[in-house]
Amino acid sequence: MDKLKHYQNIIKSILIKYEKISSQVPDPDIDEVLMFDDERSQYLWFNIGWKNEKRIKAISVYIRIKNNKIWIEEDWTEEGIAVELLKNGVPKNDIVLGFHDPETRKLTEFAIA
Repeated sequence: MDKLKHYQNIIKSILIKYEKISSQVPDPDIDEVLMFDDERSQYLWFNIGWKNEKRIKAISVYIRIKNNKIWIEEDWTEEGIAVELLKNGVPKNDIVLGFHDPETRKLTEFAIA
């Protein structure tokens, strides 16, 4: 299996696992949605709905693959998607913490870009 497909499968399995855990405490007014776009290598887990007459729309995780690296653009998980990627064998130099600015990324143990 090539690297792109391998990374796509890892990302999808992680997001499915997280969504299953989160959905064990469902909120009938809020939908949890997973969106996978393999053609563009973009993966999204978000919540949408209405609560107390207020619109709820919140991204939990947004990941994309760009230049053969996994860019974590948004991550509101407790442990962190990067930790899950490492557990699944993705090397640190293939993970970019895109939610940090480029200067801050230099201070992490992950790829800058």
